[in-house]
Amino acid sequence: MAPVVPPTTPIYNAENYTSARNIARHIIDIATDMRASIDRRVTPLGISGAQWVVLVRIASGVGASAAELCRAIGYDSGSMTRMLDRLEKRGLIYRSRSVEDRRVVELHLTDLGRELYPQLTTIAIDTLNCFLKDFTSAEADMLMGFLDRVKANGTSE
Repeated sequence: MAPVVPPTTPIYNAENYTSARNIARHIIDIATDMRASIDRRVTPLGISGAQWVVLVRIASGVGASAAELCRAIGYDSGSMTRMLDRLEKRGLIYRSRSVEDRRVVELHLTDLGRELYPQLTTIAIDTLNCFLKDFTSAEADMLMGFLDRVKANGTSE
């Protein structure tokens, strides 16, 4: 099978672009809808959708520090500090100084946070299955591949 050669002509131009219907807007709208769905699902657990995102990222090692979380999810440091303070006060996370670099404060789930994590995972699975209803596994894999390419293109500019 011959390799796929990407087109050199831009997809969008002044004639076919509309602010109402384009891929970026669609991705943003879907993300907004997913966040709202997660927010509804985590409310009975006593956390917000935004806190869910932070807890899941800490648990998966994607956000080992406040700075990493800010970069990953686009929060400013003040908002992130306040959110981490709330999660710490609830007994879900704790902070510790890095042994490699004492300037870095690492984030960890507490025992209570680790107990909550399986419920957070279930919420992720249920939400994804809701949004991917009527997709085949192959279609979901294809979509993930397309989104990986979009993300890679965006981070290489």
